Amino acid sequence: MNHSSISSRLGALIASCFLCAALTLPTAAATLCVGSGGSACYATINAAVAAAAPGDTIQVYQGIYAEDVVIGKSLSLIGKNPANTIIDATGMANGIYIDGLDHAGLASVTVSGFTIRNANFEGILITNASMVSIVGNIITHNDQSLNYTTTTCPGLPAFETAEGLDCGEGIHLSGVDHSLIARNDDEGNSGGMLISDETGPTHDNWIVNNLVKNNIYDCGITMPSHPRAPAYQPGAPFGVYSNTVMGNRSIGNGTAGGGAGIGMFGFLPGARVSDNTISGNIVIGNGLPGIAMHAHSPFENMSNNTITGNYIAGNGADDADAATPGPTGINIYANVAGPPAVTGMVISKNVIKNESVDVAIKTAGTVEVHWNNLNSNATGVANLGIAGNVDATNNWWGCDMGPGGSGCSSPMGNNVLVDPALSQPAVPNGSPISQQ
Repeated sequence: MNHSSISSRLGALIASCFLCAALTLPTAAATLCVGSGGSACYATINAAVAAAAPGDTIQVYQGIYAEDVVIGKSLSLIGKNPANTIIDATGMANGIYIDGLDHAGLASVTVSGFTIRNANFEGILITNASMVSIVGNIITHNDQSLNYTTTTCPGLPAFETAEGLDCGEGIHLSGVDHSLIARNDDEGNSGGMLISDETGPTHDNWIVNNLVKNNIYDCGITMPSHPRAPAYQPGAPFGVYSNTVMGNRSIGNGTAGGGAGIGMFGFLPGARVSDNTISGNIVIGNGLPGIAMHAHSPFENMSNNTITGNYIAGNGADDADAATPGPTGINIYANVAGPPAVTGMVISKNVIKNESVDVAIKTAGTVEVHWNNLNSNATGVANLGIAGNVDATNNWWGCDMGPGGSGCSSPMGNNVLVDPALSQPAVPNGSPISQQ
């Protein structure tokens, strides 16, 4: 995918988000300030938040603010410059918590222009909110309560039901919809971004043009369907669906604890991670496969996800029940009882290099793999299961001789349809993705 097109679409999206927020807010909004901007400025961000009316803007001047900022109303929190406008949450739960759990109907919150560091759990946590914009921040060295020896996170709130191994990661969305997470630098946390559903369905969000790098204990961008928080009636997970993950760089994540560049995961019956789009991302050097999708229990819904136009190179192998024969670009695993968890999946126009297996699949039903550049010169597409079919027609296998030719990638396993193959790359060599 052309990255200039991504940028223009992102600009239009940001503009529309801010316009929507403006249309829902009072016309007499005020601007408050924090720090050294004058005698009328508040000394702390939380004091300004408490004084603000819905729709107000809070401008924060450069400085280091030792706070856990809690936002429960519609407002814009704007730092002057992320390099020197710093929320240091050492010894505190979060850097910023946008709290829709305790403020029903929370919407139209913007956070931009901060470095957020050293929180015990998430740098930024968002629960049960709509139309939130998190744009242009640096989120680094959070998840400080993670005990690497016991792989637990003491003190993590009870509503975070399956996150003891990562303390919620750098940025965490739960029960969030129609929100934008864009142009953030998310580095050096336990994991990068967590998009989950403990407190409600998480859907129709855009995760766009972020750098997610060197979060070594977990995935770069994780989309799991988790058990409901204890406060809710028992039932199936709420679901993570119709989200767009586009134009991000996910690099060097999960290298110590095991994590994919981008992951979609379910592990209990009724889990739903469906109808999501993973497009135009650069996914390099992560501990598990570049893009991984796992269904570990019967009767999960992992259908209609699209993986298209990504550049994937030099990632690791998957392990446990979803194991792959070696370092893998894309791994689709749903080898579970019940109806096929994976239907309607599209894997197309990806460029995959420097892997032992470009695309690995182990699931019932049929998976479509078309118009990809399979450049590993090893295994282009592997069907690792006994059941299931892979339609891998119309791919470029690394040379014009087609799959299995000298210097070409090859298929592995039964029921892999490869003819016709392409005689030239599916993604032109002059495209931004192919030149990475």
